[in-house]
Amino acid sequence: MVNFTILAGGYTTYVASYLFNTEDNSLTYLNQYTTGANPSWIISHPTNKTILYATNQNTPGGALQSFTVGPQGAITLVDTISSGGNDAAYCAGLSTGQVAVVNYGSGTARVFPTERDYLHFSNDSTIVTFPVPTTGTLGVSEPHMTYQYYDELFIPDKGNDKIWRLGEVDGNPGDFAVHGEILQPIGSGPRHIRIRDDQLYTIHELASTLTLQEVPAFPNGTSRLLSNVSIIPPDPPAGSTFKAGEILIPEPTADYPVPYIYTSNRNTGVQDSRGDTIAIFENVGNNLVLRNQVYTGLDQIRGMMSGEQAGYGGEAYIVAAGSAGTAGVKVFKRTEGGANLEEVAVNTVIPTRMTFVWLSQ
Repeated sequence: MVNFTILAGGYTTYVASYLFNTEDNSLTYLNQYTTGANPSWIISHPTNKTILYATNQNTPGGALQSFTVGPQGAITLVDTISSGGNDAAYCAGLSTGQVAVVNYGSGTARVFPTERDYLHFSNDSTIVTFPVPTTGTLGVSEPHMTYQYYDELFIPDKGNDKIWRLGEVDGNPGDFAVHGEILQPIGSGPRHIRIRDDQLYTIHELASTLTLQEVPAFPNGTSRLLSNVSIIPPDPPAGSTFKAGEILIPEPTADYPVPYIYTSNRNTGVQDSRGDTIAIFENVGNNLVLRNQVYTGLDQIRGMMSGEQAGYGGEAYIVAAGSAGTAGVKVFKRTEGGANLEEVAVNTVIPTRMTFVWLSQ
């Protein structure tokens, strides 16, 4: 038997904690811990799971917070700093000890150096402002994620239909600048990305598509799309409006040898009675092949996370929730080698959640 603690952020003023028991497939609500407003994105430090970072997705004045993590996921606030913009929607801990954050409401990004404890932020950092787009449909820059690729940061910009490439300026922590861009289909709205074997997988919020391409050469090369597929489930109800949410590619293991790609749908229009889906794809010879559309009973899946974060067999599970409705938090077990999902646990104490962190007990 393995127990996992799952932390869950959302549009509230707290992070919630749950206990997932793999023996009886129970998901138990434990507690909630006060944060700043709207901790919509939470992450662990990349090497120290006793440290948690959270954005405060506020307008005006987004923020980044750090916490220590104790038994059963109890978190204690350590530091808070301005994110340098509005609607801080995403943060990522870097291998350098810095923490990157993007502000989609103001089209900006910022990378914070930390002190040696990784808990205290330095305000000595540059605010990167992305240009107003001249194409597409939004008319504003909307950066939605930051992803470390070697020494670079890749930032998908939904408004600019680009993935910006940033690097540290002259080795100065906190000082980052754009040195390249990866063009995406106009009007597609790139939202989140994953990179595996030097191939770039992108989900596009506005087009509800998943694309595949080689990572272009540093610093500003180009590459063509190898595959471009819809993630929308078949025969949706009339009045449906889809917006892609999240993408996961868990690392292969002996039990899950194929690196399947999991993408979440958000139907913001007329709901299907079966809920939104997680679409599962496989890269077959650089073609993205749909393996399953799993109906989840959730409403607008914005966040989901693989249990591989925690180790100890956690890669067998994915946790997900809707940002609307009352379906709560659900845990799914990967079946058929990862080509399918089976719901094994649910907790509805809190009706909606946004993002998750897995911790081993």
